[in-house]
Amino acid sequence: MFKRNRHGIQIKSPEQLEKMRAAGLVVGRTLDLLKRSVEPGMTPLDLDGIAEKAIRDEGAIPSFKGYQGFPATICASVNDEVVHGIPTNARKLREGDIISIDCGAILEGWHGDSAVTVPIGEVDPKLTELMRITEEAMWRGIAALAVGRHLSNIGHEVERYVRSQGRFGIPPEYGGHGIGTEMHMDPWIANHGKSGRGPVLEEGMCLAIEPMVNLGTERTRVLADDWTVVTIDGKQSAHFEHSVAVTHNGPWVLTALDGGKERLAQLQN
Repeated sequence: MFKRNRHGIQIKSPEQLEKMRAAGLVVGRTLDLLKRSVEPGMTPLDLDGIAEKAIRDEGAIPSFKGYQGFPATICASVNDEVVHGIPTNARKLREGDIISIDCGAILEGWHGDSAVTVPIGEVDPKLTELMRITEEAMWRGIAALAVGRHLSNIGHEVERYVRSQGRFGIPPEYGGHGIGTEMHMDPWIANHGKSGRGPVLEEGMCLAIEPMVNLGTERTRVLADDWTVVTIDGKQSAHFEHSVAVTHNGPWVLTALDGGKERLAQLQN
């Protein structure tokens, strides 16, 4: 039995949060390895193989592989692919590309989920800026996770930061989610909206915060593979994600190797 609040959101005990942290570290270390491994000439499927080995070597199971029929360990979304890209050998990564890598792992029944967008060699400065804005928006959303605040504050902070940086698209139909004994749990977390709405955050909630930001329009479509989401205008998209626990000491970033201490401290200064 797992405790849930009146909204049906799973509440973890301190011991369960430690298990969430262990799963999160598997994902964090795997993404760190992938960031160091990626280079021009590789294929997304090459990265998938590295990820699966890294996860299984830690005694964990890839969350994504087989999930609703998804065939791979990671989602690998290149350039105009927003999320859910299926890694294949159909194309090689080229200098100037960007790739969003979404990764999940299950350890002792608990899930970790995180994503990064990585440049392939030297990229256009506007793509460097897109990645910076998306990652910073994620951290602004994470910083809003405090006991007693409302769930909608997260998306409000994400959107407020992105809008302050220029004209970018935030796909409204994609967002974050609860995480714990399942990869996707209540609540769904929008990357936009007004503050002060929705459930009140409680200690022991675990949420995956994941903004996706497009260089152009917010409009997207799903390809014929029924997974890969691309931008309508063909412009690039970035995606960052961390799994985070709500604690009385503030957000504990379960998939960040340092628990999020460095970046959250910078936001407080």
